[in-house]
Amino acid sequence: MPSVPYPAPRAAAAASGPTVAIDIGGTKIAGALVHPDGTMTATTRRPTPRGADADGVMAAVAEVVADLSESPVWASAVRCGIGSAGPVDTSRGTVSPVNIGAWREFPVQERVVAELAARGADLPTVLAGDGVAMTAAEHWLGAARGHANALCMVVSTGVGGGLILNNQIHPGPTGNAGHIGHISVAFDGEPCACGGHGCVESIASGTAIARWALEQGWTPAGTPDGASGVNGASGASGGRERDATAAGVAAAAAEGDPIALAAFDRAGRALAAAIAATATLVETDIAVIGGGVAAAGDTLFAPIRSHLAAYATLSFAQDIQVVPAMLGTHAGLIGAAAAATMLLPAPPASA
Repeated sequence: MPSVPYPAPRAAAAASGPTVAIDIGGTKIAGALVHPDGTMTATTRRPTPRGADADGVMAAVAEVVADLSESPVWASAVRCGIGSAGPVDTSRGTVSPVNIGAWREFPVQERVVAELAARGADLPTVLAGDGVAMTAAEHWLGAARGHANALCMVVSTGVGGGLILNNQIHPGPTGNAGHIGHISVAFDGEPCACGGHGCVESIASGTAIARWALEQGWTPAGTPDGASGVNGASGASGGRERDATAAGVAAAAAEGDPIALAAFDRAGRALAAAIAATATLVETDIAVIGGGVAAAGDTLFAPIRSHLAAYATLSFAQDIQVVPAMLGTHAGLIGAAAAATMLLPAPPASA
């Protein structure tokens, strides 16, 4: 988090109170009151229930709202933003997160509005996918700040993203615009879980990086020959301990393993092609990349930048910057608040 205050997105009225921010993911459900200068108070979280039904998961969200309602500034809240793992359908206020099996077309926006009202807060509420929320966060307080047109990406178990166009978040009719992970970059590529072929996600996600490396014969350190080690960490023999995940592949690449380096080069090329396509289509001038795979640093960013020169060839696209995201674990809550502030009208100054 930046240590100095910044104005709220779209210069919301100075009299605006805090935004209720809720971040819903496969491992945690978090909440905070996010103030117009970007600071957070009353932060709280619950683990995402495993093995629970839909109402059981919602009960954890309700507990987060209850925690927030105990803040002394709760009564001054002016809006609510919900950021959730997807797929989402913001036109209906529903979510079907891949990593929350109990929720399929779950009316999370309606249910959160009801929880807010039960706590005395009848607030306008916005639902955003996690990629869109991360984009709003990075544009407000992070690496895309000051850029009128930006692509922001989350490269993790999947690949998601969002767009800033003319200083405004562009979620699209259902909240899925900018979902760069399902741009096809390999015409004859392998099938993707979405039903397409050669999608960025099927090449550059953490899951895809690890799978491809293993298929090419890469063996995590300490894993006996012939054992894949897919379901657990390897032993520590034979050098630095690592496992059969993208993080393990990144560790091997840092040590010069040729297959691991090739896996990240392949992922970087796919990301570069998609970034260039986006820059060519809507003239973004920066691509911000966050998520667990981005933690590999130059192991990922160097091949992206190298390959980008071969794809972003037109004069208006060739100078696009590729930079790491800045907000890390804060992006979900900051982004939920930023998306709500950008997508909802500013309240009257007397609010």
